[in-house]
Amino acid sequence: CQLKECQVRGVLTKVLIFLGAFLLTTAALAAFYVPGQVKKTPLDVNSVTRLSGDAMLYDGTTLVPTPVKATSTTHSDSELSTDEVVLFQNSSCLLKDPDGNAPDCVSADDPMNRLIAAGTDTFATDRRTGLAVQEFAALPAEAERKEGLVNKFPFDTEQKTYQIWDGYVGRAVDAVFQGEEEIDGLNTYKFLVSVKDGDIEITDGVPGKYNSEKMMWIEPYTGSIMKQTEKQTRIQSSDGQKVLDIDFGFTDETVATNVKDGKANAGLLKTVGSTVPLVAIPLGLISLLAGLFLARRQAAARQADAGTRSGRASA
Repeated sequence: CQLKECQVRGVLTKVLIFLGAFLLTTAALAAFYVPGQVKKTPLDVNSVTRLSGDAMLYDGTTLVPTPVKATSTTHSDSELSTDEVVLFQNSSCLLKDPDGNAPDCVSADDPMNRLIAAGTDTFATDRRTGLAVQEFAALPAEAERKEGLVNKFPFDTEQKTYQIWDGYVGRAVDAVFQGEEEIDGLNTYKFLVSVKDGDIEITDGVPGKYNSEKMMWIEPYTGSIMKQTEKQTRIQSSDGQKVLDIDFGFTDETVATNVKDGKANAGLLKTVGSTVPLVAIPLGLISLLAGLFLARRQAAARQADAGTRSGRASA
Protein backbone atom coordinates (compact mmCIF):
# COMPACT_ATOMS: atom_id res chain seq x y z
CA CYS A 1 0.00 0.00 0.00
CA GLN A 2 1.05 3.62 -0.45
CA LEU A 3 2.70 5.29 2.54
CA LYS A 4 -0.20 7.70 3.21
CA GLU A 5 -2.78 4.95 2.80
CA CYS A 6 -0.87 2.68 5.19
CA GLN A 7 -0.66 5.48 7.77
CA VAL A 8 -4.41 6.06 7.62
CA ARG A 9 -5.11 2.35 7.96
CA GLY A 10 -2.70 2.17 10.90
CA VAL A 11 -4.46 5.00 12.73
CA LEU A 12 -7.90 3.49 11.99
CA THR A 13 -6.74 0.10 13.25
CA LYS A 14 -5.50 1.57 16.53
CA VAL A 15 -8.71 3.59 16.99
CA LEU A 16 -10.92 0.55 16.39
CA ILE A 17 -8.93 -1.66 18.78
CA PHE A 18 -8.90 1.06 21.46
CA LEU A 19 -12.62 1.76 21.02
CA GLY A 20 -13.46 -1.95 21.20
CA ALA A 21 -11.40 -2.44 24.37
CA PHE A 22 -12.93 0.70 25.91
CA LEU A 23 -16.51 -0.37 25.16
CA LEU A 24 -15.97 -3.89 26.50
CA THR A 25 -14.39 -2.49 29.67
CA THR A 26 -17.28 -0.07 30.07
CA ALA A 27 -19.76 -2.93 29.65
CA ALA A 28 -17.97 -5.00 32.29
CA LEU A 29 -17.92 -2.09 34.75
CA ALA A 30 -21.58 -1.29 34.08
CA ALA A 31 -22.62 -4.91 34.57
CA PHE A 32 -20.52 -5.88 37.57
CA TYR A 33 -19.05 -2.88 39.39
CA VAL A 34 -21.17 0.24 38.94
CA PRO A 35 -24.51 -1.28 40.10
CA GLY A 36 -22.92 -2.12 43.45
CA GLN A 37 -21.92 1.52 43.84
CA VAL A 38 -25.20 2.96 42.57
CA LYS A 39 -27.56 0.62 44.42
CA LYS A 40 -27.15 2.32 47.77
CA THR A 41 -29.56 4.48 49.75
CA PRO A 42 -28.47 8.09 49.15
CA LEU A 43 -26.96 10.05 52.03
CA ASP A 44 -28.96 13.18 51.17
CA VAL A 45 -32.50 11.88 51.79
CA ASN A 46 -34.96 14.60 52.81
CA SER A 47 -38.52 13.49 52.17
CA VAL A 48 -41.99 14.46 53.35
CA THR A 49 -44.80 11.91 53.05
CA ARG A 50 -48.39 13.02 53.53
CA LEU A 51 -51.41 10.81 54.17
CA SER A 52 -55.10 11.56 54.53
CA GLY A 53 -58.27 9.65 55.32
CA ASP A 54 -61.06 9.15 57.80
CA ALA A 55 -61.06 7.98 61.40
CA MET A 56 -63.42 7.14 64.23
CA LEU A 57 -62.01 8.55 67.46
CA TYR A 58 -63.27 7.67 70.95
CA ASP A 59 -64.08 10.81 72.95
CA GLY A 60 -64.74 9.03 76.21
CA THR A 61 -68.36 8.32 75.37
CA THR A 62 -68.68 7.35 71.74
CA LEU A 63 -66.76 7.04 68.46
CA VAL A 64 -66.75 10.31 66.56
CA PRO A 65 -66.14 10.40 62.77
CA THR A 66 -63.19 12.66 62.02
CA PRO A 67 -61.22 13.44 58.84
CA VAL A 68 -57.49 13.07 59.53
CA LYS A 69 -54.15 13.83 57.96
CA ALA A 70 -50.68 12.52 58.77
CA THR A 71 -47.23 13.80 57.90
CA SER A 72 -43.97 11.87 58.10
CA THR A 73 -40.70 13.73 57.58
CA THR A 74 -37.52 11.69 57.12
CA HIS A 75 -34.00 12.92 56.53
CA SER A 76 -30.62 11.24 56.58
CA ASP A 77 -27.66 12.46 58.60
CA SER A 78 -24.89 12.50 56.02
CA GLU A 79 -22.20 13.39 58.57
CA LEU A 80 -22.94 10.46 60.89
CA SER A 81 -23.73 7.95 58.13
CA THR A 82 -21.06 5.74 56.56
CA ASP A 83 -20.43 4.09 53.22
CA GLU A 84 -22.44 1.05 54.36
CA VAL A 85 -24.97 2.41 56.89
CA VAL A 86 -27.29 5.42 56.73
CA LEU A 87 -28.64 7.12 59.85
CA PHE A 88 -32.18 8.51 59.67
CA GLN A 89 -34.21 10.90 61.79
CA ASN A 90 -37.97 10.78 61.43
CA SER A 91 -40.76 12.89 62.85
CA SER A 92 -44.46 12.07 62.43
CA CYS A 93 -47.70 13.78 63.23
CA LEU A 94 -51.36 12.63 63.09
CA LEU A 95 -54.00 15.37 63.20
CA LYS A 96 -57.71 15.87 63.09
CA ASP A 97 -58.43 17.72 59.86
CA PRO A 98 -62.11 18.71 59.97
CA ASP A 99 -61.88 21.50 57.39
CA GLY A 100 -59.09 20.11 55.23
CA ASN A 101 -56.76 22.97 56.12
CA ALA A 102 -54.74 21.54 59.00
CA PRO A 103 -50.98 22.17 58.88
CA ASP A 104 -48.47 19.35 58.83
CA CYS A 105 -48.29 19.39 62.62
CA VAL A 106 -49.41 21.37 65.67
CA SER A 107 -48.28 21.56 69.28
CA ALA A 108 -49.89 19.69 72.14
CA ASP A 109 -51.56 22.91 73.32
CA ASP A 110 -53.23 23.57 69.96
CA PRO A 111 -56.37 25.61 70.74
CA MET A 112 -58.41 23.56 68.25
CA ASN A 113 -57.29 20.28 69.90
CA ARG A 114 -56.31 18.78 66.54
CA LEU A 115 -53.27 16.77 67.64
CA ILE A 116 -53.93 13.02 67.89
CA ALA A 117 -50.36 11.71 68.08
CA ALA A 118 -46.81 12.87 67.36
CA GLY A 119 -43.40 11.36 67.74
CA THR A 120 -39.79 11.25 66.65
CA ASP A 121 -37.56 8.30 65.81
CA THR A 122 -33.91 7.64 64.98
CA PHE A 123 -32.80 4.48 63.21
CA ALA A 124 -30.04 3.09 61.00
CA THR A 125 -30.33 0.86 57.95
CA ASP A 126 -28.00 -0.96 55.59
CA ARG A 127 -27.64 1.15 52.45
CA ARG A 128 -27.96 -1.86 50.14
CA THR A 129 -30.47 -4.19 51.81
CA GLY A 130 -32.65 -1.67 53.65
CA LEU A 131 -32.45 -3.86 56.77
CA ALA A 132 -32.24 -2.25 60.19
CA VAL A 133 -28.79 -2.04 61.76
CA GLN A 134 -29.13 -2.47 65.50
CA GLU A 135 -25.54 -1.85 66.52
CA PHE A 136 -24.32 1.38 64.98
CA ALA A 137 -22.00 3.81 66.73
CA ALA A 138 -24.03 6.89 65.75
CA LEU A 139 -27.33 5.54 67.13
CA PRO A 140 -28.35 7.30 70.36
CA ALA A 141 -28.40 5.02 73.40
CA GLU A 142 -32.15 5.60 73.82
CA ALA A 143 -33.00 4.78 70.18
CA GLU A 144 -35.31 1.80 69.70
CA ARG A 145 -33.44 -1.16 68.25
CA LYS A 146 -35.31 -2.33 65.17
CA GLU A 147 -35.19 -5.43 62.98
CA GLY A 148 -36.23 -6.21 59.42
CA LEU A 149 -36.92 -3.56 56.78
CA VAL A 150 -37.80 -0.11 58.06
CA ASN A 151 -38.51 2.63 55.50
CA LYS A 152 -37.83 0.91 52.17
CA PHE A 153 -37.44 -2.48 50.52
CA PRO A 154 -34.10 -3.72 49.13
CA PHE A 155 -32.86 -2.85 45.67
CA ASP A 156 -34.07 -5.47 43.18
CA THR A 157 -37.04 -6.38 45.35
CA GLU A 158 -38.17 -9.96 44.80
CA GLN A 159 -41.64 -11.47 44.68
CA LYS A 160 -41.46 -13.06 48.12
CA THR A 161 -42.29 -12.44 51.77
CA TYR A 162 -40.12 -9.93 53.66
CA GLN A 163 -39.90 -8.96 57.30
CA ILE A 164 -40.76 -5.31 57.98
CA TRP A 165 -40.69 -3.39 61.25
CA ASP A 166 -43.95 -2.46 62.97
CA GLY A 167 -43.35 0.13 65.66
CA TYR A 168 -46.70 -0.40 67.39
CA VAL A 169 -46.04 -4.04 68.30
CA GLY A 170 -42.28 -3.53 68.47
CA ARG A 171 -41.25 -6.37 66.17
CA ALA A 172 -40.85 -7.29 62.51
CA VAL A 173 -43.92 -8.74 60.78
CA ASP A 174 -44.52 -10.38 57.39
CA ALA A 175 -44.88 -8.29 54.24
CA VAL A 176 -46.47 -10.81 51.85
CA PHE A 177 -46.20 -10.38 48.08
CA GLN A 178 -49.63 -9.94 46.49
CA GLY A 179 -48.93 -9.37 42.81
CA GLU A 180 -47.97 -6.65 40.36
CA GLU A 181 -49.82 -3.44 39.54
CA GLU A 182 -49.12 -0.41 37.37
CA ILE A 183 -49.39 3.09 38.79
CA ASP A 184 -49.40 5.72 36.06
CA GLY A 185 -47.34 3.46 33.80
CA LEU A 186 -44.89 2.38 36.51
CA ASN A 187 -44.82 -1.33 37.38
CA THR A 188 -44.92 -2.01 41.12
CA TYR A 189 -45.00 -5.00 43.47
CA LYS A 190 -47.80 -5.09 46.04
CA PHE A 191 -47.14 -6.30 49.58
CA LEU A 192 -49.68 -6.85 52.37
CA VAL A 193 -48.62 -6.29 55.96
CA SER A 194 -51.15 -7.67 58.45
CA VAL A 195 -51.19 -7.61 62.25
CA LYS A 196 -53.96 -9.36 64.19
CA ASP A 197 -54.57 -8.67 67.88
CA GLY A 198 -51.09 -7.27 68.46
CA ASP A 199 -50.33 -6.25 72.03
CA ILE A 200 -49.79 -2.51 72.35
CA GLU A 201 -49.94 0.28 74.87
CA ILE A 202 -52.77 2.59 73.83
CA THR A 203 -51.81 5.32 76.29
CA ASP A 204 -49.41 5.37 79.20
CA GLY A 205 -49.98 2.17 81.13
CA VAL A 206 -53.21 1.27 79.29
CA PRO A 207 -52.86 -2.05 77.42
CA GLY A 208 -54.72 -2.72 74.22
CA LYS A 209 -54.99 -4.70 71.01
CA TYR A 210 -53.91 -3.50 67.61
CA ASN A 211 -55.10 -4.65 64.19
CA SER A 212 -53.74 -3.40 60.90
CA GLU A 213 -53.93 -4.19 57.19
CA LYS A 214 -51.40 -2.19 55.25
CA MET A 215 -50.94 -2.44 51.49
CA MET A 216 -47.67 -1.18 50.04
CA TRP A 217 -46.79 -0.62 46.37
CA ILE A 218 -43.03 -0.99 45.80
CA GLU A 219 -40.94 0.03 42.79
CA PRO A 220 -38.79 -3.14 42.50
CA TYR A 221 -35.56 -1.73 41.05
CA THR A 222 -35.09 0.80 43.87
CA GLY A 223 -37.21 -0.77 46.62
CA SER A 224 -38.91 2.58 47.21
CA ILE A 225 -42.50 2.86 48.47
CA MET A 226 -44.69 4.45 45.80
CA LYS A 227 -48.07 4.16 47.50
CA GLN A 228 -49.49 2.94 50.79
CA THR A 229 -52.94 2.45 52.31
CA GLU A 230 -53.78 1.23 55.80
CA LYS A 231 -56.80 0.22 57.86
CA GLN A 232 -56.05 0.20 61.57
CA THR A 233 -57.97 -0.28 64.83
CA ARG A 234 -56.94 0.00 68.47
CA ILE A 235 -59.02 -1.55 71.24
CA GLN A 236 -58.72 -1.24 75.01
CA SER A 237 -58.04 -4.62 76.59
CA SER A 238 -59.90 -3.81 79.81
CA ASP A 239 -63.37 -3.34 78.34
CA GLY A 240 -63.03 -4.07 74.60
CA GLN A 241 -63.76 -0.45 73.74
CA LYS A 242 -62.52 0.58 70.32
CA VAL A 243 -60.68 3.86 70.67
CA LEU A 244 -59.43 4.29 67.10
CA ASP A 245 -60.63 3.08 63.72
CA ILE A 246 -58.71 4.68 60.86
CA ASP A 247 -58.59 4.22 57.09
CA PHE A 248 -55.97 6.38 55.39
CA GLY A 249 -53.22 6.40 52.79
CA PHE A 250 -50.74 8.44 50.79
CA THR A 251 -52.26 11.56 49.25
CA ASP A 252 -52.53 11.75 45.46
CA GLU A 253 -49.80 14.40 45.43
CA THR A 254 -47.43 12.18 47.40
CA VAL A 255 -48.10 9.21 45.10
CA ALA A 256 -47.55 11.35 41.99
CA THR A 257 -44.22 12.66 43.33
CA ASN A 258 -43.10 9.16 44.33
CA VAL A 259 -43.98 7.71 40.92
CA LYS A 260 -42.15 10.52 39.10
CA ASP A 261 -39.02 9.92 41.18
CA GLY A 262 -39.47 6.14 40.89
CA LYS A 263 -39.50 6.28 37.10
CA ALA A 264 -36.38 8.45 36.99
CA ASN A 265 -34.40 6.37 39.50
CA ALA A 266 -35.47 3.01 38.06
CA GLY A 267 -34.61 4.27 34.57
CA LEU A 268 -31.11 5.18 35.74
CA LEU A 269 -30.55 1.75 37.28
CA LYS A 270 -31.86 0.02 34.14
CA THR A 271 -29.56 2.10 31.95
CA VAL A 272 -26.51 1.40 34.06
CA GLY A 273 -27.13 -2.28 34.68
CA SER A 274 -28.79 -3.41 31.45
CA THR A 275 -28.85 -0.91 28.59
CA VAL A 276 -25.17 0.06 28.71
CA PRO A 277 -23.89 -3.56 28.62
CA LEU A 278 -26.40 -4.55 25.93
CA VAL A 279 -25.24 -1.71 23.69
CA ALA A 280 -21.55 -1.62 24.58
CA ILE A 281 -20.80 -5.36 24.26
CA PRO A 282 -21.81 -5.85 20.58
CA LEU A 283 -20.35 -2.49 19.53
CA GLY A 284 -17.15 -3.27 21.40
CA LEU A 285 -16.82 -6.70 19.82
CA ILE A 286 -17.45 -5.31 16.33
CA SER A 287 -14.86 -2.55 16.81
CA LEU A 288 -12.28 -4.90 18.29
CA LEU A 289 -12.73 -7.56 15.60
CA ALA A 290 -12.65 -4.94 12.85
CA GLY A 291 -9.43 -3.52 14.28
CA LEU A 292 -7.82 -6.94 14.57
CA PHE A 293 -8.91 -7.75 11.01
CA LEU A 294 -7.30 -4.59 9.68
CA ALA A 295 -4.16 -5.30 11.71
CA ARG A 296 -3.88 -8.75 10.16
CA ARG A 297 -4.39 -7.33 6.64
CA GLN A 298 -1.72 -4.73 7.28
CA ALA A 299 0.68 -7.36 8.54
CA ALA A 300 -0.02 -9.54 5.48
CA ALA A 301 0.44 -6.55 3.16
CA ARG A 302 3.75 -5.66 4.77
CA GLN A 303 4.91 -9.27 4.46
CA ALA A 304 3.91 -9.33 0.79
CA ASP A 305 5.70 -6.05 0.12
CA ALA A 306 8.81 -7.37 1.82
CA GLY A 307 8.71 -10.51 -0.35
CA THR A 308 8.31 -8.45 -3.51
CA ARG A 309 11.25 -6.19 -2.63
CA SER A 310 13.37 -9.24 -1.78
CA GLY A 311 12.57 -10.83 -5.15
CA ARG A 312 13.49 -7.67 -7.04
CA ALA A 313 16.76 -7.41 -5.18
CA SER A 314 17.68 -11.02 -6.05
CA ALA A 315 16.88 -10.40 -9.67
